[in-house]
Amino acid sequence: MAVTEGDPTLSPQDRPAREEEIGVSVSDQSEQNTSWSSFINSRLNSTPRSRQSSPVHSPRLGPSRFSIADRSSDSQYDSSSPWFKLSGFLWDQKKQKARQRAKRKVGRMWYGKKRIKGLVFLICLLGLFLLVNWVMLLRLQSHGVHPKAHSSGNSSSVSIRRGLRKDGKGKSIQKGIYGRMLALAAHALAEGQNKPEPKDLWLEPFIPASFWKPCADQRNWKPDEGKNGYILVTANGGMNQQRVAVCNAVVLARLLNSTLVVPKFLYSSVWKDVSQFGNIYQEDHFIKYLSPDVRIVKELPKELQSLNLEAIGSVVTDEDIRKEAKPSFYLKNILPILLKNGVVHFLGFGNRLAFDPIPFQLQSLRCRCNFHALQFVPKIQKTGALLLQRLRQHEGHPGGPLDHYLVGSYTEAFKAQNQSRPKKASRYLALHLRFEIDMVAHSLCEFGGGEEERQVLEAYREIHFPALTLLKKTTKLPSPQELRSEGLCPLTPEESILMLAALGFTRKTHLFVAGSQIYGGSSRLIGLTNLYPKLVTKENLLSTTELEPFMNFSSQLAALDFIGCTAADAFAMTDSGSQLSSLVSGFRIYYGGGKMPTIRPNKRRLASIFMKNSTIEWRVFEQRVRKAVRQTKHVQTRPKARSVYRYPRCKECMCRIE
Repeated sequence: MAVTEGDPTLSPQDRPAREEEIGVSVSDQSEQNTSWSSFINSRLNSTPRSRQSSPVHSPRLGPSRFSIADRSSDSQYDSSSPWFKLSGFLWDQKKQKARQRAKRKVGRMWYGKKRIKGLVFLICLLGLFLLVNWVMLLRLQSHGVHPKAHSSGNSSSVSIRRGLRKDGKGKSIQKGIYGRMLALAAHALAEGQNKPEPKDLWLEPFIPASFWKPCADQRNWKPDEGKNGYILVTANGGMNQQRVAVCNAVVLARLLNSTLVVPKFLYSSVWKDVSQFGNIYQEDHFIKYLSPDVRIVKELPKELQSLNLEAIGSVVTDEDIRKEAKPSFYLKNILPILLKNGVVHFLGFGNRLAFDPIPFQLQSLRCRCNFHALQFVPKIQKTGALLLQRLRQHEGHPGGPLDHYLVGSYTEAFKAQNQSRPKKASRYLALHLRFEIDMVAHSLCEFGGGEEERQVLEAYREIHFPALTLLKKTTKLPSPQELRSEGLCPLTPEESILMLAALGFTRKTHLFVAGSQIYGGSSRLIGLTNLYPKLVTKENLLSTTELEPFMNFSSQLAALDFIGCTAADAFAMTDSGSQLSSLVSGFRIYYGGGKMPTIRPNKRRLASIFMKNSTIEWRVFEQRVRKAVRQTKHVQTRPKARSVYRYPRCKECMCRIE
């Protein structure tokens, strides 16, 4: 502030001195820290100057809010007054502080803008990450995955359609109620695809399992002459039910000292297969291998072929024999008919022979028939060996006793072909989905399809299970919810794949699915193919030309599934009551030497877990499923009255080596 320019009392000669005294001292920044008291005293003790008339055009200072002079005494303020000088200094200080405050405000604004920009950048980066993650999840859950598998130079894929798929009658089937859990599983598999699998995933408790060795082929009795007559058996059901019926018929022929005619298979409106024994199993091997045990012929003598067996009372149906009847029943009720007429025809003979109590040698004969006498025909063995070769991706497999039983000499032929090809380890997991429409309808369970699903299944029951339909109308049966809570419902494809994901199988797992005629069509495999891209079926691995000889023969196709599941590095069943799963797990125990694990889910335990599918977190779901399955993965001897086909670890079938 130039005070000298506004002071009319100074002459031109005195102005430099006054500027030196006031102006310079005020403008000098180094003297701003001087104390207020010393500054005021120095100004008050200065020598006053005389007043002079100011020029006519000299400038006049305006009123200041810092002036304290008495305005009534003089209309002009004395600029030489100490108070006037003090007010000027204070005014300069205020302006300087205002500038500093303005600079600080500008700095704060700049810093605030910088922080806002950084925050916006972080938010954008996070949003981009979430967007990429969301896109990846959409790709994993997309409804158009086409996993490819190579076979004989041809590539094929499992075609999956979006949404719903029409069944044979044009009814739409919903894919299930596990959309949330499938999304969680997809996310978990995507994050953990490079993590190692649990150590026990592909292993069986080896030490206790390795103590058991196959020994059902050992005999210590004399051949049976079969002099009491002939037994005819017409077995019903699918390939696996027929197999059980054949083994029971062999034991029954020995029990009654009779001759067994090679069994025949009853045509089923469900399976629609006209295959007979000789189309699936080797008749000559069957007859020759069991000749030390029981007499077997291919047909009745001519003198008995013309008999009206029904008229003479020699036809016995399942309704005449209760399930798992004891040997004493046959000795008391069937042997007299056999001795009288010379022949008995068991029509629809199924699981009609008890497992306990039964003599040791008869039980051993049962195992001998199942694990040794029934071998597939060369046509099935050759295609089955080709299936195993492609499942193992040309790996030079050693061809153990199980392979030799399943595919015979063809395992050696394919092994020789593979010697010139690159070998790479390739183990695979087999999954049997027992979710055909007959199983679904017979279970009386519900699977998320609502009223439309109930109508479809009820119509199927009326045609194929009229007795069950009548029972529903006359008896109060458990509700679908009660059946599920008790573990009496088969696992759906969605539940099966969630179980595998929770156990720790990664997206790289080679997965072979048997039982491909899934209720609802291939749309129910969406969850499987999305989570496990390397999923294949026999229809993928074998060309149309290779499968053509088996088309329209469901039992022969089931034999190929049986081979693929039995020889797998690990096998997972979805329904413990399934005959195929029971037979497969038994063969893996009998021939596996403790190296072929089987996953047997406790459906009751799993049902309680799946009921929380809308709220449960994946980590909790994973822990609970692993615990439920781990408890079933133990080595045990056959429980009393349980099937020797599924539990062959017993003294009649296997020998325990201490």
